[in-house]
Amino acid sequence: DIQAVVDAYQIPEEFPARVITQAEKCPEEVIPNDYNGRLDLKSWQMVTIDGEDAKDLDDAVSVTKAGDTWTLGVHIADVSNYVQENSALDWEAKERGTSVYLPDRVIPMLPKELSNGCCSLNAGEDRLALSCLMEVDKGGTIGNYEIVESVIRVDKRMSYTQVQKILDGDEALWEAYCDEAPMLTEMAKLSKVLRQKRKERGAVDFDFPESKIELDENGEPLSIHPHERNDATKLIEDFMLAANETVAQDYFWQELPFVYRTHDNPDTEKIKKLGTFINNFGYTIHIGQDEIHPKELQKLLMKIDGTPEEALISRLTLRSMKQAKYTTVSTGHFGLATNYYCHFTSPIRRYPDLQIHRIIKDNLRGRMNQKRIEHYDSILPEVAKHSSEMERRADEAERETDKLKKVEYMEERIGQVFEGVISGVQEWGFYVELPNTVEGLVHVTSLTDD
Repeated sequence: DIQAVVDAYQIPEEFPARVITQAEKCPEEVIPNDYNGRLDLKSWQMVTIDGEDAKDLDDAVSVTKAGDTWTLGVHIADVSNYVQENSALDWEAKERGTSVYLPDRVIPMLPKELSNGCCSLNAGEDRLALSCLMEVDKGGTIGNYEIVESVIRVDKRMSYTQVQKILDGDEALWEAYCDEAPMLTEMAKLSKVLRQKRKERGAVDFDFPESKIELDENGEPLSIHPHERNDATKLIEDFMLAANETVAQDYFWQELPFVYRTHDNPDTEKIKKLGTFINNFGYTIHIGQDEIHPKELQKLLMKIDGTPEEALISRLTLRSMKQAKYTTVSTGHFGLATNYYCHFTSPIRRYPDLQIHRIIKDNLRGRMNQKRIEHYDSILPEVAKHSSEMERRADEAERETDKLKKVEYMEERIGQVFEGVISGVQEWGFYVELPNTVEGLVHVTSLTDD
């Protein structure tokens, strides 16, 4: 059934032979020439933090503190070192635009020789990276920063679960990771400061549970439950947001061609409808002259936090917002309440990240002459447009396959009674969401007594 969705969306699974050939030629270790001109950060203590089953590790993090200032390092796999512009690998990656994550498989943007091999920041191995090194003060303001080509060596590969347990004070894990635990504690403090700073400027943080669907070997759903967000997942989120914003702001002010991640202000009509709806619950939002500040939505989400109507109102708030997309002009990111944002941190699985890595490296190496600028100006609009389209396709395929598995799972439970929250109302009926994230329609014709 999942294969049927993959086919319907025409998502390419097999890599062409010449792409595989190119991928197989990539060296497994860093070759001596590649060390030249890079900042040597191998002695820096750093870790990767991912889900248990992640294979493509494209970001490592490091934190040190001196006085009141933290130095945050976000180190991203230098994929562009292995994927040359206009090579077969590059054309294929550009065409795919993104990796697609389905319940039973990942359809990667790059062949696994790269994504799980020489580009993956595996612990204990020298790796090439682009590092964004930021100084953060105790108020969460990023002061001095540097974007450099580097060589790194990750100390430990860690999972969200392990990090969360260490932050909760698990003694056995503190002992097992006695070298890393103090840094992780410092990271948790910095993460809170960065999040508080974002909150103050009005960033809207939707805490939606995504579905985690576990399948058996035949692809039958065993369980469906919300994907928990905890301090460990938020920590990586906060650090990636900081790096993405810093890089975007840097290139915006250099006035160089770039790919931004933008999120337009919501449609006034939709926001007015939302305002009318939440009045029924006694909430209000202030809409200025035909536009709303993200802070207003953030305040609303804080007010409804923990109330029975939280799921319904936060979902409607999300639906009244526009979709984020890739653009070559930085028009700002409404949801994050920032003027500058880009995707820099996942070049193994997203093409825009890989694209801007090339721009950054051309710039760092002094190659960004008029000719290069014209070259990027000519190709980037199409890259941004196609990447946005491929992202939509991946999202839709992911949603479709999730729905399929949810239907299969609930099919076994027909006749059972569940408690849920009304998550949407239409003239043909209302939608109900169960605690395990499954949503269904109660059709108006089946409402017998009311």
